[in-house]
Amino acid sequence: MTRNILTVVLAIVLFGLGWVAAESQRAAPDFELVVDAPAGATTVTCLRGCTLMWVQRGINPNGTPTPSFDFGCSGGATQRCSSAKVGGWITQ
Repeated sequence: MTRNILTVVLAIVLFGLGWVAAESQRAAPDFELVVDAPAGATTVTCLRGCTLMWVQRGINPNGTPTPSFDFGCSGGATQRCSSAKVGGWITQ
């Protein structure tokens, strides 16, 4: 009887240790973006692992994804501009 209890306790301890070890190994993100949005032009830059392209009106078949993307509007300082759709591709 004591041996069965020790086996169950050992199994629970090993399961707990495995769970703690798995939780401590967080995966790194696949890509990193930086958005610089002062008044006027906005710059979206992929620091690592991706390329970007403006896709507001669909994907341009002649376009080439790049690591950095700029867009802006001339709505004035008091008027808010609409956002833009930027598509991204993960690079390996």
